[in-house]
Amino acid sequence: MYTLKERDQLVNWHPYTQMKKANNIIPIVRGEGSYIYDENNKQYIDAVSSWWVSLHGHAHPYIAQKMHEQLTTLEHVIFAGFTHRPAIELSERLLALLPTNQKKAFYSDNGSTAIEVALKMCLQYHFNKKEDRPVILAFKNAYHGDTFGAMSVSGRGIWTEPFNEKLFDVIFIDTPNAENIEAIKSQIKEVATKVACFIYEPLIQGASGMLMHQAEYLDQLMSYCRAHNILMIQDEIFVGFGRTGKLFAANHLTEVPDIMCFSKGLTGGTLPLGVTTCTDEIYQAFYADDLNKTLFHGHSFTASPLACTAALASLDLLLQTSTQQQIENIVHQHQFFVASIQNHPKVKAIRQCGTILALEWNTDEETSYFSDIHEKLYPYFLEKGILLRPLGNIIYLVPPYCISTDDLNYIYDTIRQALIELV
Repeated sequence: MYTLKERDQLVNWHPYTQMKKANNIIPIVRGEGSYIYDENNKQYIDAVSSWWVSLHGHAHPYIAQKMHEQLTTLEHVIFAGFTHRPAIELSERLLALLPTNQKKAFYSDNGSTAIEVALKMCLQYHFNKKEDRPVILAFKNAYHGDTFGAMSVSGRGIWTEPFNEKLFDVIFIDTPNAENIEAIKSQIKEVATKVACFIYEPLIQGASGMLMHQAEYLDQLMSYCRAHNILMIQDEIFVGFGRTGKLFAANHLTEVPDIMCFSKGLTGGTLPLGVTTCTDEIYQAFYADDLNKTLFHGHSFTASPLACTAALASLDLLLQTSTQQQIENIVHQHQFFVASIQNHPKVKAIRQCGTILALEWNTDEETSYFSDIHEKLYPYFLEKGILLRPLGNIIYLVPPYCISTDDLNYIYDTIRQALIELV
């Protein structure tokens, strides 16, 4: 009789995993709130919200109830030529929370496809207007997904190396700060008339190690792009829905993007769903008698009624006063922890924005996703009943909003203990 782990090894290929070394894959049989449980009923605190998606924890009964009601009403219908209440209501509610220039919502399946839609919108916007603007700007160290368009606007490295010749050219710029903002503007000025769009992760570059930049200088950069008629794509896939301490990263900024992308926490971690929102000006460039101006993009499960229903339920929970208070509590607890540990000799750097906290472990090597200390950190925390997924030598916390004070303190204490015990 095969175990779940053995059966998995026979048939499954896991993401971001060298399968020859994948001896520690853990079968999870259920989840509840901040916890997941393996087949031996060992409990783990899900301190990373299962790749940043589970806003409200696992198996939330309210979301499950709403999905059950929808499942017995309408599970799916083609979204070309048809529509349904969950998609209409989700677009209405989401757009009402975003900057007022966001007027239309286009549905897809996940974060990468939301990015693909945004890039195609920008490039075809200029094509439809008979403008020659083929250039795209993006931040160095960016990560926007793993499909080809999303890879093209992400930082190049070992992940993209096999495909580099197939990726389109992008001009990569530094994230802005007081020292380099004028130099970045000068760099953009040289190509501005050819730039279709600028795509960026606002405030936090998640996959590159939770690198953070200030809203003040991003605002200046956005204002400069606006003055040069460069469309802006704001990737809120990770930072949206409360992660930065505010509802969206956009709430930290005075400038507004032309396009916004959402996924991850959108459905509270329940089902895959992507949304790309845009201004009416962009929409009008496609609104024509000429069929050639159509945005020819779609997915079989576009605007899935079940996924839209999950997103509506997640929004209900997110906007509750109790959830907003819990987000504030997490922010404050992180701040106390940061203050208590920032001068530790093994802490190279510690960064926080809202509910997101990252600790850079001081090693003899440069900071790297492939740092050997990952092989010590990951199993160390699992043994202690904590799911953390270090980015090399960077430990980060992105907890579900339902996490308790006691569990957060246990995580902090375990990190402190790791700093003592691990070399």
